[in-house]
Amino acid sequence: MSNAFRPRLVALDIDGTVVGHDNSLSPRIRDSVRRVIDAGVHVVISTGRSWPGTFEVIDRLDLPPGLAVMSNGAVVAATDPFDVVRQVTFDARAVVESALALHPDAIVAVEDVGLGYRVSRQFPDGEITGTITVQTIEELVARPVTRVIIRDPAAESDDFETLAAALGYHGVEYFVGWTAWLDIAPRNVSKADGLRVVCEQLGVDAAEVLAIGDGSNDIEMLRWAGRGVAMGQAPAPVRAAADAVTASVDADGLAHELDRWFGGR
Repeated sequence: MSNAFRPRLVALDIDGTVVGHDNSLSPRIRDSVRRVIDAGVHVVISTGRSWPGTFEVIDRLDLPPGLAVMSNGAVVAATDPFDVVRQVTFDARAVVESALALHPDAIVAVEDVGLGYRVSRQFPDGEITGTITVQTIEELVARPVTRVIIRDPAAESDDFETLAAALGYHGVEYFVGWTAWLDIAPRNVSKADGLRVVCEQLGVDAAEVLAIGDGSNDIEMLRWAGRGVAMGQAPAPVRAAADAVTASVDADGLAHELDRWFGGR
């Protein structure tokens, strides 16, 4: 990173970065993001969430119309009104069948872009948002999708690390969440890939991007950006991929980093 670095675009993960795992938003975070906007710098949400969950945070932050990266980079969309700029899909049949063979009690969800999810059965309350439609596995995998979630509320995160390793990497990308949650995305698609599309549209170089996140699905984004910052609670591989580590989400780590560049306390 150059000593002359100054962000022209700030890319923000949501869960564990902008909001806590209970979806709480600190007033200090909201104020810090507002200072970025007031400075004329683009604020781009870059998340694993689908549109309904992304919009909820965009609305709470009062972000101006712009672009957002969703579904771990598989979807890039304009935010007001919602309009898909790019989406990447894949055939989920083989990976879903393999996952269920190894973990038959898991719940499966596939994204309905702009709407919500189609699911094999209901998720725990609040974990996914938007329109939720229950379907058979055959219906879920009948057409290409942007994203698959494999979830088992009764399992542990380590169980899904093992599941991901057993599935291998044949045409898709895997991201294990902080619970027993496995995100499956199209091959060679990441938040960094989605942000490249955004930067091309906005005329911003990767070297001018400040990216902040806390999960395994943020690693490529943190490495790609001119300055990649990991949240304090991030796992060791995420911190190792970053240029710097800020405080945890519970200690308003995002605000600490933003205030370094855009004032505040």
